[in-house]
Amino acid sequence: MAGLFFEDFIEGKVIDAEWTRTVTEADNVFFCSLTMNVQKLHLDAEYAKGTEFGRPLINSLFTLGLMIGMSVHNTTQGTTIANLGMTDVRFPAPVFAGDTLRVETTVLAARPSRSRADAGIVTFRHLAFNQAGVLVASCERAALMRRRPASSGAA
Repeated sequence: MAGLFFEDFIEGKVIDAEWTRTVTEADNVFFCSLTMNVQKLHLDAEYAKGTEFGRPLINSLFTLGLMIGMSVHNTTQGTTIANLGMTDVRFPAPVFAGDTLRVETTVLAARPSRSRADAGIVTFRHLAFNQAGVLVASCERAALMRRRPASSGAA
């Protein structure tokens, strides 16, 4: 499904990502490598055994990116001009290899851009839940969204 235009984002609208994704150890190791994050809590199973979690945690920035990424196909695919910022990022519960995440997005606000007639600013709240329904991540995100193009043909 293509992304929605600014006019489609009504305050309070809830959008289910409509799919789930199981996080793997390979995802975590690759992401940590790409971002040069050598935190033992993410990469060293023996070290992690001695922590309160007992096993490696999935890198929280991977979780954040996955949460937002999973929402793109049916919210902003091809209609985003730019992300403007993310706030109130939270990770209330850990994510482990083998967890399956689902994502829900709520439109918090939508207003026309003051500087661009072809765009509006939409604020989203993204929530990610694991297979047990436990909230594992949340954030608010503001995006500059394209307005629906005017009809080019005369009736």
